[in-house]
Amino acid sequence: MSATLEKAPASIPDRGWLSDKSIAAQFGLAESQPRVAVLIPCRNEEAAIGKVVSDFLIALPGAIVYMYDNNSTDQTMLEARAAGAVVRRERLQGKGHVVRRMFADIDADVYILVDGDGTYDPEAAPGMLHILIERQLDMVSAARYGAVREAYRPGHRFGNVLLTAIVSRVFGSGITDLLSGYRVFSRRFVKSFPALSSGFETETEFTVHALALHMPVQEVRAHYRNRAAGTCSKLNTFVDGMRILRAIVTLIQQERPLQVFSLAALALLSSGIGLGIPVVLEFLATGLVPRLPTAVLSTGLMLLGFLSLACGLILDAVSRGRKENKRLAYLAIPPLETME
Repeated sequence: MSATLEKAPASIPDRGWLSDKSIAAQFGLAESQPRVAVLIPCRNEEAAIGKVVSDFLIALPGAIVYMYDNNSTDQTMLEARAAGAVVRRERLQGKGHVVRRMFADIDADVYILVDGDGTYDPEAAPGMLHILIERQLDMVSAARYGAVREAYRPGHRFGNVLLTAIVSRVFGSGITDLLSGYRVFSRRFVKSFPALSSGFETETEFTVHALALHMPVQEVRAHYRNRAAGTCSKLNTFVDGMRILRAIVTLIQQERPLQVFSLAALALLSSGIGLGIPVVLEFLATGLVPRLPTAVLSTGLMLLGFLSLACGLILDAVSRGRKENKRLAYLAIPPLETME
């Protein structure tokens, strides 16, 4: 990747809803270079957002920093604008809603998504960007390390390890920090990403989308810092953890329906056979069926088992069709050429 990108102005006035090409032209960015957009979803981070924006402008002088405000009640928007970000709003509450809006609105070649709380290291961004472009990847994710207890609470850490293990078991390994909020995406990834989540489940969607379509991805280690004074985490360990777990279960059922329904069929058939064998043996010995309720229950379980298997086969065909459509949408977007 070339290092000739021109430096962005230190202070960027608010440009409202100008097109991204118009904004890039006002920055004086060369068209031959990949257009890099830094995306910062944010709510009530006035104590940190100014430094986050300025640090990324320094680390990536050729990038445009976008801050999408999600109903802040403090001076987050003013701080971000003063630091040089292009400021926009998303009224629907939740990180997933903000990510969906950013991915739809912003046109770039490479996207860097990062939280606005100052916990992620901007100095890691150039290296992640270089890896994505040079190796023609679709996602580079930052695995957090060196986190202090206040920034990465034990409950969050345990939940992340557990949820990551579940996703890795079902969809394949390659990502060890499922809930990382610091990622670099290709245009192909962003414009083919369905973005259905509303909250913090969106990080899970990123990983499953990449692994399910067998996209080229990589994970790198990045330092995780303490939150800026005066800020607090928006992630609720139990409530958001349950929402993320539910999202994982839903994604497994959508992406691997045959396995899910086959396991249900196996459980039902096993129960039906276990209950039915004594009834059949007694009938063969005496010609009578004195345990009629057990016989009826066994028959019902067997029927449900076969029905579950049939549902799995049908939904697997539907899932395959959805995956083919997503793959075609992904391939319809040209790859980013390697910069010499």
